[in-house]
Amino acid sequence: MPRNSRLSVDPSTNLPDINTFGQLSNFLRGAVADEDSRNFSESMGQLATRIESIVASLRLSQQRVVVAPMLVDMLTVLRAHRHLVVNLGLPWRGLYEYASYLQALNNFRVLIGQWLLDGGPRSTQLALTAEDFELIAWRTLGEGMLLVDMYEDWISREPDDFESTQPQQSALGQLSEPQVQRAIQWWKKLRL
Repeated sequence: MPRNSRLSVDPSTNLPDINTFGQLSNFLRGAVADEDSRNFSESMGQLATRIESIVASLRLSQQRVVVAPMLVDMLTVLRAHRHLVVNLGLPWRGLYEYASYLQALNNFRVLIGQWLLDGGPRSTQLALTAEDFELIAWRTLGEGMLLVDMYEDWISREPDDFESTQPQQSALGQLSEPQVQRAIQWWKKLRL
């Protein structure tokens, strides 16, 4: 966990103690460091709401006619969320957790597709259980929560820390014309 994490941690397990999708929504509502963070959190909140309704439905019935439309709707929501994630700014994409979250989203989408296809269209029951769906959903949302938390930790650092993570400017613009010409000639020789 980042040093200033907003996630509360269970001292006995040293893991975040968010146990319901409602607690997740509360965490996400607090993640409003900037516009990207707000949009990301709202989108994850929509995912959590859909997930919660699918889990509740699966606990009652695994009937294809009941659950399959919800899973197809979930694919649409996941696609829109993934589009938002792919279009996040460079600070997000520079985080290690960004690629992990994208991979988790892709895996979730593939699994939903497989669950919809299992048993074929003539099957009246889905082979998907509420527990299996919930497990994958929590893993995916956990990756997203970690990404939000790490991003907010990164932007809350002291200005000195922030400046040290910025790329350094090239000194090429400070060279005199003869030095620039020598550098260009040297580069051309390297390319041969």
